[in-house]
Amino acid sequence: MNIILLGPPGAGKGTQARRLEEGRGMVQLSTGDMLRDARTSGTEMGQRVAAIMDAGELVTDEIVIGLIEEKLKTSHGSGFIFDGFPRTLAQADALGELLEANGQELDAVIEMRVDDAELVQRITARSTCATCGEVYNDATKPIPEDGKCSNCGGTEFKRRADDNAESLKTRLMEYYKKTSPLIGYYYAKGDLRTVDGLGEIDEVAKAISMVLDA
Repeated sequence: MNIILLGPPGAGKGTQARRLEEGRGMVQLSTGDMLRDARTSGTEMGQRVAAIMDAGELVTDEIVIGLIEEKLKTSHGSGFIFDGFPRTLAQADALGELLEANGQELDAVIEMRVDDAELVQRITARSTCATCGEVYNDATKPIPEDGKCSNCGGTEFKRRADDNAESLKTRLMEYYKKTSPLIGYYYAKGDLRTVDGLGEIDEVAKAISMVLDA
């Protein structure tokens, strides 16, 4: 089963992708992670990525699609979770063509819908475990009193420098301009399903599981 998780920055896509990896054996394909891995891989594709990133330039869609194709051919699991890709209609077309060429298909596109005002409140109070990435929130899920991550026992926590109201509003505007058209695109294809992205983590995970089980 191959799915796309859609939603604005801070909607919780990464958290839910990890849940699906652990619970269903799916493989998360995060654009950022793939680029970082490629840069240090030493492969021909990795050398191209490193040269582009070192020059301060943007990695082309062609290269990202190439990295995804490598993962499709070399990773084994119960399907793929696309997180952070596609971001544009052109990328969506390219991904569809790639899956078809590899004898695969897209089973569902899950939109994690959020209220912008609530999202800003949540993200500005967010911190993550530096070891495992477990997400905490000052109001709804504070760091345990003993200062240890409840997931891995790590003791170092961090906040993203751009997890502030002004930066988040800029990131949201970028999302709505470039990525939100994908909602209509996949709705027209009959692939789109929507869940409440601002529920508790377990509630959102349950909603996503219901979509996949259906």
